[in-house]
Amino acid sequence: MIPGYWFSKNTDKAWAEKYFLIFVPIFFAYNTVIQKMGWLDVGNFWHVAQNVLMWLPYCVLLPLWLRRNSGVPWQRSYWFKFNVYMTVYIFFTTYFHTEYFFDITKLLRTGENTIAVELDNRPTETSIPGLALKLKPGGNIWYDWWHYGGIVRDVWLTQDDGVLIRRQQIRSDVDLEKNSAQVKVAIYIENSGAKPQKLSVTAHLYAPDGSDLGNKSQSVTLAPGSKQSVELVLPIDKVQLWDLDHANLYDIRATLTDSANRLLDSHTDHFGNRKIEIRDRHLYINGQQVRLTGMTRHEESPWEGLAETAGTIKHDYDDLKILHTTLTRPVHYPQHEQVLEYADTHGILFVPEIPIWQARADQLGSPKFIALARKMLTELIEQNANHPAIFAWSVSNESDMSTDEGRAYFKQIKALVNQLDPSRFVTFADNDISYGADPKKEAANDADFIMMNQYYGAWNGPEEGLVKMLEHAGSSFPDKMFIISEFGTPGIFGTNTVEADKLRVHILHHQLDLFAKYDWIAGAIFWCYQDYKSHRNLWPGHVEGYVDHGVVDEYRQRRPSFFEWEKRNSPAVLNAKWKYVGWYQTGGFEVTTGRKPVSELPSYPLKDYKLHWEYRDGEGKLLYRGDFALPDMEQPQTLHAEWTTDPSIHHATLQLTLLNPRGESEAAQTLNYLFPVASGQDIKDMTLPSVKP
Repeated sequence: MIPGYWFSKNTDKAWAEKYFLIFVPIFFAYNTVIQKMGWLDVGNFWHVAQNVLMWLPYCVLLPLWLRRNSGVPWQRSYWFKFNVYMTVYIFFTTYFHTEYFFDITKLLRTGENTIAVELDNRPTETSIPGLALKLKPGGNIWYDWWHYGGIVRDVWLTQDDGVLIRRQQIRSDVDLEKNSAQVKVAIYIENSGAKPQKLSVTAHLYAPDGSDLGNKSQSVTLAPGSKQSVELVLPIDKVQLWDLDHANLYDIRATLTDSANRLLDSHTDHFGNRKIEIRDRHLYINGQQVRLTGMTRHEESPWEGLAETAGTIKHDYDDLKILHTTLTRPVHYPQHEQVLEYADTHGILFVPEIPIWQARADQLGSPKFIALARKMLTELIEQNANHPAIFAWSVSNESDMSTDEGRAYFKQIKALVNQLDPSRFVTFADNDISYGADPKKEAANDADFIMMNQYYGAWNGPEEGLVKMLEHAGSSFPDKMFIISEFGTPGIFGTNTVEADKLRVHILHHQLDLFAKYDWIAGAIFWCYQDYKSHRNLWPGHVEGYVDHGVVDEYRQRRPSFFEWEKRNSPAVLNAKWKYVGWYQTGGFEVTTGRKPVSELPSYPLKDYKLHWEYRDGEGKLLYRGDFALPDMEQPQTLHAEWTTDPSIHHATLQLTLLNPRGESEAAQTLNYLFPVASGQDIKDMTLPSVKP
């Protein structure tokens, strides 16, 4: 636009500008009608029909007829170019954290080629993540994490022969009684070439130790420009189950060969055989009840922002395992592949989520918003569903789910997820329940289980209201299992960061003890691991910075709450005492250990553990050491160790460490010994005034 002119001086462009301005109120009126008619189920007949009836006549046919004598070829006109731009922008280029692919074969030229990628990360009312319009009355509609731009995940360029394996979908049906599994794999292949291809698709199955368990093949003819899935079934006898302490990961290597047996492509994914169920409001892994705890974590650091490297991811998740994390959401958006790999190999149950945060009812009812949510969930599930750590999918966080639009959104999105991945649960993170919403209006009624965010002692008000809220929530949804998906406190509820962490320590102890009393609470997730960059919830006077909310700060320096959480969330009890010989000389020790019962939180089976101990003198010299094998810690057991007494030892330390099958510490205790030696003044050294000794 030229200064002083509202419309372009180019007559063709000005006509297009006026035309689309006139279209805006028509668009609003039309969408109001279809929303009132309930035609919001993206992908159904009426949704497709209304879009075609709106777009085609007004945006294509009418301008084509009106501009028939303009002298500008239709393919060069601005109204046509604008339609092309909007079609590409709306339907093809809106992504967040999920993989997407572009075939650039036809764009390549002989010699050097340059690939340029343009991204637009600006939030809007209909983008995901988008503006948090539910919070508009408060005046701050930024989402809760920093709006980093650019490419923050890996980028790759691949070359193929026109035929490829796009992905594979692996589903395992475990029979616990027979100790077997039926593994169903769907291999998705594509032919971008101009000729049909006669192909052989093979799935090779490998055990956790790498041994070959056999294969299945199928021959197919793939037409040019087509896609197809090939489904194969592979049985496993004497199956090795995946659980929190045993990362038994099998592999399926899919191969694609032509009629000459030439390998065209291969693709390998690992998977786990496990059975996760919800029965009677309780969570079960492989037939055994579990109650789990963990923390959320933003992909965020001062040195890398959102574009994390492998080192930062491993450091933080190693910390989370020190904190006994077995359950996490882990935050509001899809995670890096390495995060999911870590969860698979370290026994952390995951509930991935798409970044719908504090969405208002009209956003949840927007056809464009719903279409984008469907696209993101489809990509998320297709890319990540082979990970055994994932046991449920979350479709929003703290949004208007007690409204007509919220209930309709969840109902249709849940149906989509059930179609894409019928083996997993579907839920969302709800905060309406903790604020007293009418249970009859809650979309949570349709969830497979309820994830509830609550911040009593902070945002929800004084902590005295927590018991009443839990009692009401439990009775309002009598058939639903609950997971406390967020609890904790931000620094602004303390006078300074030190006092805030003291409050954090109090909340984690008090509320975990309280949650444990309600057996329908199967897990609790603390918010959060580290301080994170944001425009929200900052200390007064700050407009950007790091939210004081973590058990470590943004530089990963541990606060006292880190160590309190570590101690409180051990899944085992460990109580040791010295065995004295003679008069206070150490001759050994006695220790009682076992898993925490299901009446406590956390609680889960502990098998194939080991109790390692070391006895050292005051200078750190190792005197004795040993290990107790603990194949099953279901029942408490008392163990003993003895050694020859050494009267010269006056100062010693006994360190006991309970190790899981991966060698990670799950409980520890230190006993310090100091031989009692008294000192004083002998009478011969005493003198009294005027008295001769």
